[in-house]
Amino acid sequence: MKATLAASSLTCRPHRKVSSFHPPSLLLRSLRPSSASMTTAARGSVAVTATATSSVEALREGIAEFYNETSGLWEEIWGDHMHHGFYDPDSSVQLSDSGHREAQIRMIEESIRFAGVTEEDEKRIKRVVDVGCGIGGSSRYLASKFGAECIGITLSPFQAKRANDLAAAQSLSHKVSFQVADALEQPFEDGKFDLVWSMESGEHMPDKVKFVKELVRVAAPGGRIIIVTWCHRNLSQVEETLQPWEQDLLNKICKTFYLPAWCSTSDYVQLLQSHSLQDIKCADWSENVAPFWPAVIRTALTWKGLVSLLRSGMKSIKGALTMPLMIEGYKKGVIKFGIITCQKPL
Repeated sequence: MKATLAASSLTCRPHRKVSSFHPPSLLLRSLRPSSASMTTAARGSVAVTATATSSVEALREGIAEFYNETSGLWEEIWGDHMHHGFYDPDSSVQLSDSGHREAQIRMIEESIRFAGVTEEDEKRIKRVVDVGCGIGGSSRYLASKFGAECIGITLSPFQAKRANDLAAAQSLSHKVSFQVADALEQPFEDGKFDLVWSMESGEHMPDKVKFVKELVRVAAPGGRIIIVTWCHRNLSQVEETLQPWEQDLLNKICKTFYLPAWCSTSDYVQLLQSHSLQDIKCADWSENVAPFWPAVIRTALTWKGLVSLLRSGMKSIKGALTMPLMIEGYKKGVIKFGIITCQKPL
């Protein structure tokens, strides 16, 4: 599906439907946090669980504490890439541990490919920001791939320290660095980065309008923006909201993983359109990540996994118990794994 709106070209694939277009002014109002403590995801709007300043602060603290507690467990079991793997739709779910880790690297490569980054583009990428960097797996990979300087930001002091320690251990401290910072208030000047990278962090953002605005602000003219994130399904032409059972499922996941309410891929597309960005593309990669959560559950049920889980703490245990809800959401089509990419005009 391809359309031209304002100065942007939009290609969404392989989405079946994209929500109808809303005027940018209306969209921007509806995507900002409302005064309600919890709303239902609706067409052209993004519901949020964190609205008042105190609630946003509580969400930030919850996210930081969650990753302070769980990141060590994840690294011990799955390594330094804290994101889904990319698999062929017909691949076996009985892959080895190394196969799953290779799939996580493939997720990075497929995201770059989908964004249309050519070999010539790669030569021009000198500065990268990793927004929601985890323990720095993507940052170190991108810095090595492009020979670029990469800065990662996270709300978790544990993650920032561990990421810097791993960079030093891999002799990459001259190329990559990590700091505690808020993605909604990034400590960087305008137009600093040739590649703005957000791998599975957008789902934590309580204000999607401000999140996208910051990604655009720090992107250099001609720079690429890559957003890979958990979304809910796009609404059909006759729907105004998700079904109550769908919202209930997502709310349960939100409580465990410290998420505000979800938005759709088409919501992100419309936000990017409001900034008149170029080459806006999106895709649903849900089938390509299907083996991931079952594999995570299997590793959690091994003796090593169970011992590590119990040692890690209650947040990790709650996270493990919530994993089947992620699988249910994917199987029922409520949860979509989306990629949205674009380029800032020169």
